[in-house]
This record gives sequence, structure tokens and C-alpha cells, in this order.
Amino acid sequence: MAVAQHPFAVVLGCIDSRVPPELVFDQGLGDLLVIRTAGHVLDEAVLGSVQYGVAELRVPLVVILGHERCGAVSAAVAQVRDGGQVSGHLAPVVDAIAPAARATRFSSGDWVDNAVKAHVDRVVAQVGADPALGPAVVVGARFDLDSGRVRFRRA
Repeated sequence: MAVAQHPFAVVLGCIDSRVPPELVFDQGLGDLLVIRTAGHVLDEAVLGSVQYGVAELRVPLVVILGHERCGAVSAAVAQVRDGGQVSGHLAPVVDAIAPAARATRFSSGDWVDNAVKAHVDRVVAQVGADPALGPAVVVGARFDLDSGRVRFRRA
């Protein structure tokens, strides 16, 4: 049992049950401050949580963790492709990811995977530009469900 927490990284990842950051990075209790939203989408509560880790716990590293075959990104790609609308609470999630889907629409390769990478890059840029997050280093990463490998993305 971890009596105190001294996380070395904040990880913003997807809610996908196949991508638990503690297992992906082989870490124990107190090592990571984990925030999970569908498609690692940002909102004020998420940014506040990241700020808490950086400012209060002095966490020096923020990792934005995307993953292969993301359902939220697939929904955004489908919306861009078909022009349909998503209803309910899922709409803001898809709307937040849609710019990455639009930006990669005509790229070669798998559209969903390209959109995952582009969305990670967009979130890294948003978090990295936030002055409230101070000196933390912000990096992007993509988890491959098939191989179990994490590839970090350069800013």
C-alpha cells in the first residue's frame, strides 16, 4: 500500500479498458497521476486535474496517451465521413476530436490511426501552451494494442 503519493508523471489517457496506464507503463500505486476521458479529451476539470498534479504535487511530466483503434476517435471519423451527428453527452467528445479527423481525412494510411496521432498532437499542444501548467514537460504517446508497445511522439 502506498502511504504517500509521489507521482513522476501525469497521464491523460482514454477510458478504454484495454489501456490502463499503470499496466501500460508497469507502475505501482503512487507512481502515476492518471486522468482518463473518452478519447483523452480535455475540459476544465481535466485541465484542473493536470494543474493540480503539476502545481501541487510538482509532477514534472505530462503524457498524453492515445491508442490504436480508439472508439471515440472512430466515432469522430465516422461523423466527419458521414456528416451525421452524435447525440447526448458523447457529442462534445466527438466534436473535440473532429478537427483531428478532418485534418487527416486525405492522409495515406489508416484514417482512424492518423486521427489518433493528430489528436494526441493537438492535445499536447493545448496542454503545453497552458501557462497554468508551469514547467512540466508535455509529451504525446500512442499505445499499440497488438504489440503492447508505447511509442512516444516528438512535439
